[in-house]
Amino acid sequence: MADGESPQTASSNPQKHTNRLAEEHSPYLLQHAHNPVDWYPWDEEAFAEARKRNIPIFLSIGYSTCHWCHVMEVESFEDEEVAKLLNDWFVSIKVDREERPDVDKVYMTYVQALYGGGGWPLSVFLSPDLKPLMGGTYFPPDDKYGRPGFKSILRKVKEAWDTKNEILVKSGVFAMEQLSEALAAVAKSEKLPDGLPERAVQKCAEQLADSYDSKFGGFGSAPKFPRPVEIQLMLYHKKKLKDNQMQGEAKHDLSMVALTLQSMARGGIHDHVGGGFHRYSVDECWHVPHFEKMLYDQGQLANAYLDVFSLTKDVFYSSTSRDILDYLRREMIGPNGEIFSAEDADSAEFEGASRKKEGAFYVWTSQEIDDILGEHAPLFKEHYYIKSSGNCDLSRMSDPHDEFKGKNVLIEQNSTSAMASKSGKPLEEYLKILGTCRNKLYDVRSKRPKPSLDNKVIVSWNGLAISAFARASKILKDEPEGTQYHFPIVGTNPRVYMEVAEKAAAFIRRNLYDEQTRRLQHSFRNGPSKAPGFLDDYAFLISALIDIYEFGGSTNWLAWAIELQQTQDKLFLDEEGGGYFNTPGEDPSVLLRVKEDHDGAEPSGNSVAVINLVRLASLVAPASERYRRNAQVLLFADFSAGLNINLVPSFICMKDKFGAFECKRAVLANMSDSTLQRKMDQGKHGYVDATKCNEVWHVDTLNAQLVWFESITNSSKKEISRRRRLELSKVSLIYQNYVVEEGWNLTEILKSFLNHII
Repeated sequence: MADGESPQTASSNPQKHTNRLAEEHSPYLLQHAHNPVDWYPWDEEAFAEARKRNIPIFLSIGYSTCHWCHVMEVESFEDEEVAKLLNDWFVSIKVDREERPDVDKVYMTYVQALYGGGGWPLSVFLSPDLKPLMGGTYFPPDDKYGRPGFKSILRKVKEAWDTKNEILVKSGVFAMEQLSEALAAVAKSEKLPDGLPERAVQKCAEQLADSYDSKFGGFGSAPKFPRPVEIQLMLYHKKKLKDNQMQGEAKHDLSMVALTLQSMARGGIHDHVGGGFHRYSVDECWHVPHFEKMLYDQGQLANAYLDVFSLTKDVFYSSTSRDILDYLRREMIGPNGEIFSAEDADSAEFEGASRKKEGAFYVWTSQEIDDILGEHAPLFKEHYYIKSSGNCDLSRMSDPHDEFKGKNVLIEQNSTSAMASKSGKPLEEYLKILGTCRNKLYDVRSKRPKPSLDNKVIVSWNGLAISAFARASKILKDEPEGTQYHFPIVGTNPRVYMEVAEKAAAFIRRNLYDEQTRRLQHSFRNGPSKAPGFLDDYAFLISALIDIYEFGGSTNWLAWAIELQQTQDKLFLDEEGGGYFNTPGEDPSVLLRVKEDHDGAEPSGNSVAVINLVRLASLVAPASERYRRNAQVLLFADFSAGLNINLVPSFICMKDKFGAFECKRAVLANMSDSTLQRKMDQGKHGYVDATKCNEVWHVDTLNAQLVWFESITNSSKKEISRRRRLELSKVSLIYQNYVVEEGWNLTEILKSFLNHII
């Protein structure tokens, strides 16, 4: 379990400077607390200072595990000359994008609209009233290759402010007006044109297939990012093809997903020694990664591997999901069940090193492998393509600047069964040797200087991880009996994963939820952050709570999800224009109130929200029509006309699913046999698509508390309880108001009932 220590600063030398960021909670802001730059956090004090001095604001946005953020800090923000220019001519504000995604969204949208791209660190110059003047991302300190350096840019902005102030301010006002107009989403109609959502799904799947890498898997070229929303769309398209009797095309979709997930798990983007996945691969073969580890990736990828295991029953996928979840349990969970945000890409190569280096914690020399593994070193080195000269040579993109010369990033180029056969060892013996070797490397690696841990707790990202833990608690029960696990996989009883999910949700309720106002705060570190909960926080947490309930948790979690949905509707819903805004709109310093359908590294809050509404509509009868109406208006909103359809795969899927929405229920009344109940649960959770209304209800009319909850949330359940009250000793399956005869094989009936969604 992670210890939650504060992240390391860029330098361990005695501090010469201390600025206002020393009072903040964010690990990223604390990293800059001893820069000579006179940093302010995003607050009224900074804005007032800029107005008082009538000087522009320099806004720098990043996050604690951002490699180029660290580079710009070392090159510019620790430099006394740069600091003097900033302190004399600007009010400098530092923002953690993970703590204030609302602020980041405003100015990232501006930079992307103006220059066609963006990234972090985000560097934007603002007027004292917070209108953007110009911006960019990373700037080197000095002019180079015909491009201006940061010091030159500071001088140019200073000169422009002094000589063209009025023009600059007007351009900032105009830019924000144009962005506000462009981002306004309005409900265009009350009915989607027939066939439009289905054609959109087909088009998106075709575009993804056109970009598919048939050699290494994945969609697109280097750098390659794991984008689970693309996996989900292809799985949904596969199901539609199968429903339409297009078996060959359906298998092809599944094969693209399978190769992508297999190549990622065997590549260097996967941490073979400690578990979990890095952010992205710099090359096309998933080998050399950008080494930061983000919680939002872990939660979504664990779910993707669980989904494919549910379809194929191949333990490769279930084992990979376990690998991710066990990594989180080992490294990223705090003492009270909270799940931390990220681990840095950079760390010191040795104790006392003055600077950090990307990937230093994760790479190995061939000699290190020999010294640590002894007699098993040759087998391990062949399996993971380890060479004395270093192995970052599989692509010209892998290491263009020879940063990893002589170093090795573990990668499996061949299947384990093929390598075991080549070694002449039985497969299980071969797997056991690899697991023992990885454990030894893990123990040695643990003694190296560790990457910084961002122990901030973000509600939305916790929601993604909680969903994965909850789903794993049931789906993994379908693994074959006697399945063997090897380090870093622990082989945990699946029910433990539900305990992790519930403990993380309980932490959020205790520390980031106000029971009186029923509102969330966005994040926690040494106390709640100042930022309120945003749409993603509500939507992702509601989804997680429904998953906990549907995969075996108590009705209390569903009750909380219902409360949160009410608050989400109150704070974010655009009743007229359709959809949800990202922010509550209560902070005057946030100049744009955005509605977004773009699925990026995470699904958009609106995509998840519409799934939640459909799921709640099937569970909560009194509010069913309201949920469906809100979902309908959301889906009709014209968020981004002309946008590349590949940017909104989750939203496209939900438009299609909503049009074909059908609620089917199987109800088990008075189930008392625990063994049969367990079988029914396994059948239910192994087959149900959580985004559709396919449900199995267990109504125990002897449990007054359960009946009471059902009677206030679902009138149809109440009626079933009343009708069956005289048959307390019997077990019946009710399917769409029909009672199946006693004595039928209920497990097989249930599986047959749910089989259509596979």
